[in-house]
Parts: sequence; structure tokens; C-alpha cells
Amino acid sequence: MTRKPQSKKASAFLSKFLFYAGNIVIGVIFVSPLIWMISASLKPEADIFANMSSIMTFVPTNATLSNYLEVFSRMNLPVVFKNTLLYIGLILIFDLIVNSICGYALAKFDFKGKGLILNLVIALMVLPMEAIMLPLYIEMSQLGWVNTLQALVVPFIAKCFSIYMFRQFFYDIPNDLLEAAAIDGCSPIRTFFNVVVPISKTVYATVFILDFVSHWNDFMWPFLVMTGENKRTIQLAVQSFFGTQPVHYGAIMAALVISAIPMIIMFIFMQKYYVEGIASSGIKG
Repeated sequence: MTRKPQSKKASAFLSKFLFYAGNIVIGVIFVSPLIWMISASLKPEADIFANMSSIMTFVPTNATLSNYLEVFSRMNLPVVFKNTLLYIGLILIFDLIVNSICGYALAKFDFKGKGLILNLVIALMVLPMEAIMLPLYIEMSQLGWVNTLQALVVPFIAKCFSIYMFRQFFYDIPNDLLEAAAIDGCSPIRTFFNVVVPISKTVYATVFILDFVSHWNDFMWPFLVMTGENKRTIQLAVQSFFGTQPVHYGAIMAALVISAIPMIIMFIFMQKYYVEGIASSGIKG
């Protein structure tokens, strides 16, 4: 009689052990490129690609900060970070306001053509940026916006994916809550900003993180529309290290580490909201 409970405990322990061991292995695999990048940024140029078949490739035995000193001397970091954070900040402000209102309208209001608009939003989600990049650039050129902040911000204010994320989250908000706000005298706009927005932190954080990472890593569009040396974004600044010969991979790795720091910090503080937002709005409908 005592064997069955013991066997169940042993089976449960084995299952937990395999689960956590598997997660640790997968986590190490995903984190290993980041660890190697940090290690390479601290190595002399001759040691970066040494011992690539050994675990010692992750250990900077002759650690030096010369690569970071080279980055600071060749890259105007205050200007680069200011340019990048300015245009991303403007995109995020407009994105969270405009797309959340659109998603709320599609989720809670009935109007003619609502189904068609929703289907159009879903269909445009699969359209890659590369398909519209050339006509979009021609449009920016004809408007005289090339090498201006407008070219970086305006085309990305409305996003189909953000609208869909907000719509999925707002769809599950009880209508009784909105009706109670209306009975108390709240207009639809006041209901949205005073009732809906405060209880929707998770979806706002999710859209914030996804958009921040997307535009922080964006290279092609800023490369097309920003030609001024003093208007470069972080990815354009990192790319400049590949254009000078000889290529110093240590400096490149140091620049990549510096460019990754804001994303890592942001995700550490907002990962709770990100996971909750994906779980609550990403797969429901």
C-alpha cells in the first residue's frame, strides 16, 4: 500500500526534474550568444575567435576595456541615443493612443463596416515592410520628409498588429462595467480613459515592449530616410563599424553590447506585464 504513494512521488519528482533541467538547457542555449558577445567585447582582437570549440571561448582571460574606449571615441553616444530615443518615444506615444482607441472601437462599438475593417486589419498584418518600403520612401521623398523626424515617425503611428492586440484585450472587458460607467454619466471618451485604460496596463506594456524592440533594432528604414551624420540612430551607428577597414570585431561586439543594454533593462522591469499581456490578448478572440 505504501509503494503506490512513493512511486507517485518519485514520478512527480522526475517530471519536475526533467522539466526544470530542460528549461535550463534551453535557456543556456538562447543566452549563450549574448554571453559570448559580452565576452568577445572584453577580449583583445586576436583572442576573439580563439578556442571557439572550447568552453573557454566564453571566458575573457585577457580582459580589456580597449574595445569600449574605441566605441566611445568613434561613436557620439549622447547624440545617437538622443536621436533613437526621441523618434521611438514619439512613435510609442502616438501608437499607444491612436491604436488603443481604434482597437477599443472595434471591440466595443457597433458601426457599419466594422467587420470589413477588422478583416482588413488582420489581412494587412501579414504584409511585410519590404513590400511597401519603396513606395513609402517615394512618398516621403515627394513630401520633402527625407532626413527629417517625420519620415521616421509618421509612417509607423498606425499599426495593424497593435490595433489587433488592443482589440483582443478590450473585447474581454465586461460590458457591464462600461454600462455602469455610462449610468454614472461618463461619456464614451471619459469611460475609455478613466475606466478602460487603468485596467489595461498589461496590453499597453506588451505593445510598448514589442514596438520598442522593433524600432530599436530597425536598420533598413532609418538607413533609407536618414542621411545626415548627426541624425544617425543606434543601428546606423553600429553599422558604421563594419564600413571601416580593417574591421575590428571587438569594437563591434562592444557597440552591440551597449546597444542591447536599454532593451535588457526594459524587459527586466516589464517582463511581468509582457507575459500577462501576451497570455490575455494574444490568442483570444
